[in-house]
Amino acid sequence: MSTAFTVVAPDGLPEVVAGDDLVALIVGAVAHLDFGSGSTTLADDDVVVVTSKVVSKAEGRSVAAHDREQAITDETVRVVASREHAGGVTRIVENRLGLVMAAAGVDASNTPAGTVLLLPLDPDASARRLRAGIAAALGVRVGVIVTDTAGRPWRNGLTDLAIGAAGVVVLDDLRGTLDSQGRRLDSTVAAVADEIAAAAELVKGKSSGRPLAVVRGLGEHVTVEDGPGARVMVRLGEEDMFRQGSAEAYAQGWKDGAGGERAAGPAST
Repeated sequence: MSTAFTVVAPDGLPEVVAGDDLVALIVGAVAHLDFGSGSTTLADDDVVVVTSKVVSKAEGRSVAAHDREQAITDETVRVVASREHAGGVTRIVENRLGLVMAAAGVDASNTPAGTVLLLPLDPDASARRLRAGIAAALGVRVGVIVTDTAGRPWRNGLTDLAIGAAGVVVLDDLRGTLDSQGRRLDSTVAAVADEIAAAAELVKGKSSGRPLAVVRGLGEHVTVEDGPGARVMVRLGEEDMFRQGSAEAYAQGWKDGAGGERAAGPAST
């Protein structure tokens, strides 16, 4: 296992618009990477980390929406929590990709007035296309991770996570292995793709204009096959222990309890 890795966020990726060849733009941006030993380009076992915003722009996922709230509603599969505050209403929802996040991932920043940006239609497929394109252009086997920013329950602050992946071990299942004391691990599964996404964001930044990063030194997590993608990281159905916000769960319990009393009433008379 690697004990060190390096992350570089190159400059030079221009503003992306619908129809752009994102592979060509990435290849141009990574032509002169500096990992501390002189200029180089991508190499086998590098991991290319791309912000979903530029993927969405290239794929034409910008839609007209004078009301962002309607776009959020259109992308919502299930409401988890909704809270009013001085600035309006925050909605935590499950979107069409199965991701639970604020505003369904609909982004109104750095987009033309009157438009919003939706997440890629299939981020795993986007990652696979980028990986194949880079391999064809440069003859190297890399991993690709497509990221987005999200909050986390019980924790303040935002972090980047993987919403699409190709050629990367997204989950490292350590169950059945032993810890340093010889005890068996029964539940530990490391979210490798999310950890790489978060590390890359430290050099990309939210407002630096660098939506691309390259991670070198994690070759043990780069695979020959594209793999299952980031979709397998999403907890759905009965695996999701927190399908409702606290207020929503309380309201549902109250409703169920009231319904139960009404149902029992006629039978007891």
